[in-house]
Amino acid sequence: MSPLARALLASAALTVSSPAIGQDRPARIEIEAGSATGPGRLLVFAQKVEPGVAEPPKSVSADPFFRKNNFVAAREVPALPAGAQVGLDGDDQSYPSSMNALAPGEYWVQAVLDHDHDYAYRGGPTGGDLVSQVTRLTLPATEAPPRLILSSTVPTYPLWETERGPMFSAEDRAIVEQRIKPFEFASASLSAFHGRPVAMRGLVVTPEGYDEGYETYPVVYFTHGFAAGMTSLSDSAVGVLTAMHAGRLPPMIWVMLDQSAPFGTHEFADSVNNGPWATALTNELIRDIEGAYRTDGTAQGRFLMGHSSGGWAMLWLQVNYPSMFGGAWISSPDITDFTDYEGVDITRPDARIISEMGRMEAVLGAYGGQASSFEAVFSPRGKDGLPMPLYDRTTGVVDPAVARHWRETWDVSQIVRNRWPTLAPDLNGKLHVWVGAADQFGLDRSVRNLERALDAVHGEADFTYVPGKGHFDLYAEGAERMALRRVMAWQMWKRARPDSALADPGPMPAAPSSR
Repeated sequence: MSPLARALLASAALTVSSPAIGQDRPARIEIEAGSATGPGRLLVFAQKVEPGVAEPPKSVSADPFFRKNNFVAAREVPALPAGAQVGLDGDDQSYPSSMNALAPGEYWVQAVLDHDHDYAYRGGPTGGDLVSQVTRLTLPATEAPPRLILSSTVPTYPLWETERGPMFSAEDRAIVEQRIKPFEFASASLSAFHGRPVAMRGLVVTPEGYDEGYETYPVVYFTHGFAAGMTSLSDSAVGVLTAMHAGRLPPMIWVMLDQSAPFGTHEFADSVNNGPWATALTNELIRDIEGAYRTDGTAQGRFLMGHSSGGWAMLWLQVNYPSMFGGAWISSPDITDFTDYEGVDITRPDARIISEMGRMEAVLGAYGGQASSFEAVFSPRGKDGLPMPLYDRTTGVVDPAVARHWRETWDVSQIVRNRWPTLAPDLNGKLHVWVGAADQFGLDRSVRNLERALDAVHGEADFTYVPGKGHFDLYAEGAERMALRRVMAWQMWKRARPDSALADPGPMPAAPSSR
């Protein structure tokens, strides 16, 4: 049994014990299992009812990106028989404060049993989780504790289907399934590390005419950002296929890589916690993909692309395997310089990180949140077998030994400074970075630090700071939601095919006015 599984089981065994007789619990919500359940993390969410709103929301949740103001309480629970009840109260983990401190009023409330502990990563319930109906409650209750019933199981949908049914007509689906192929590749290095079979997953998109011809194509290796996975990749794959059909993207092979893992995003880095994902990609998967598809098979036609956590992953690969790839086109990469972690220089001896994100994520789950995802990649493994925390989620105090390890091992700016004589021949001119000048997470500051590090060693790289753009709207331009992807792709094409007559069609025309 893994250290993480042992920790969760021990927590579940402790937290479902009965309260002492006579102990005062002024705030409490009972959750009943509508059917027998497995173990998991029990979450209760509460959202203030807005004045004049009678219709309940489809769901109630909390996450540190888009639903920061909702309440959540949680605990680990063992398997429950049908009809069993578990109470959550003021002594349980909660955010932003104890349930006892919840402001009196009307709330929309929902319970979720996160059966596979991925809520902190996904930001919502996923297939197999149990949920209650959204219920309007007056909190704190003046009489008996209110009761929610875990009455529904979230369904799991196959590829190209959603809760609304098939995504395409039968005719369009045939085209999609011809051009977009899912893969699961058994990695020898990852399986050896984990002591069990581990597969790398993703999708391969081929351009029109691929099956009829013999020519080779440039290949783009793309990965998603935090909280995403195969569902997000399938949307991206369809978008790329559609844009290539319309001539708005050049004809290339796209490999959409799933980097979601139990701890969060593994960043395609060789980590002591997640395993050797960089080695698995560069030594195993790429060889397999390029043996099965007609790619150019050279660095000049092999490119990297990603945004946010995906941007950091592709930056890391380009810096550490500079001769293997012809360039990385990335946007808003996660922290590239640890002298600015959410505005804190973690290398200072008095460093403290007061993070509401970290506090909420600690309630949503023991792992999988953004902060713990970073720790799974960057931190040493602790004596308990788990990634060592960078900072205490309550006090904010930074562990200097962990911070030093982050800085010395994973700080891209520091790597550039220290290793540039070795990196320069294969890395010069291959980094192309975009970031919004108004990035909500301050990642523009980190990117500027990286640019300064490259300037200090006289390195060549392209940096673009887009005025007025943030983390989530960076790609949009006018009527074109993915304009930046188009710009990046055509730059890659010109690098791989400098003599091609094909060219970027430019911004998408605005839709005609209805007036």
